[in-house]
Amino acid sequence: MKTNQIILSKLPKGKLDIHHFHIQESDLPSAKDGEISVRTLYIALDAASRAWMQGDTYRPALQAGNVMAGIALAEVIESHVPHLTKGDLVIAETGWQTHATISADALFALPTLKPVTYLLSIYGVPGLTAYFGLLQCGKVEQGNTVVVSAAAGAVGSLVGQIAKIKGCRVIGITGSTHKCDLLKKDFGFDEALDYSTGNLEDKLRLVCPDGIDVYFDNVGGNILDAALSNMKKHGRIVCCGAISQYDSDTPKANVVGIPGQLILKSLTMKGFLLFDYLDKQPEAFHDLSTWVSSGQLRVVEEIFKGLEQLPKSLVGLLNGENIGKRIVQVADI
Repeated sequence: MKTNQIILSKLPKGKLDIHHFHIQESDLPSAKDGEISVRTLYIALDAASRAWMQGDTYRPALQAGNVMAGIALAEVIESHVPHLTKGDLVIAETGWQTHATISADALFALPTLKPVTYLLSIYGVPGLTAYFGLLQCGKVEQGNTVVVSAAAGAVGSLVGQIAKIKGCRVIGITGSTHKCDLLKKDFGFDEALDYSTGNLEDKLRLVCPDGIDVYFDNVGGNILDAALSNMKKHGRIVCCGAISQYDSDTPKANVVGIPGQLILKSLTMKGFLLFDYLDKQPEAFHDLSTWVSSGQLRVVEEIFKGLEQLPKSLVGLLNGENIGKRIVQVADI
């Protein structure tokens, strides 16, 4: 059997573009004991993909010539493990390819639900990241003022809605007036600020006169600095991502306000990975599914069709084009 693959041709110097990738056809290795072969259905796109090109993170750094890394919803077509059978659906790191042979040690069969793409969005990495980041790390409480950056993205749009469900006042930071309008009209945010115009630090001070209780940071850089200056005493900062630093060869460290503001305001600044909360996933799924079914939580997905759309779709995400979760459909289910 053959597999079509998207290869990272060369590591980017500066901004990523579609010319850093090419498509090739390769032989699919046969599955051995402990492995499965899968047909890729949908591939999730994440800004962190760009950070994987800069060096080791929670996974080894990508190198030129590698199949581009990515998490997918896939269908088992051959199994050499007892807990998975042909036709089962799994979430796995397949990379950007139509078929893959992978270890099945940590995989399990997923429930059938509609739309099936929710397994990659609200019930996948974005939903769990928003849930655990806000509730476990941010320790959000009713009446808190919550600010979230990259607020129209896959994680940010969910963070804001969960904070509203928990009785908070929510302010979103995003990159255009159009997205600001969407945050208020479609996602129920109380306020939305466009970081691309004016002085964000002053804007935050105006809409948060009593300070910020919880800042959910997806971007780092100058936006984190502006939030630090407006935190309330004993406020909590959730460090989820640093999008502003990813698409560059020379990421800039935050120096304004750290550690000065942390000390002066007795702030807590906490990072996390989903691996930290594996034991709490059933609780998260219960709450998220309840909120979705009741209409309290709106899930927005942008779905593109065709393996060849992956590079363009990732570059667009890094440029801030997306609303909600961006997914590429590779095959029909």
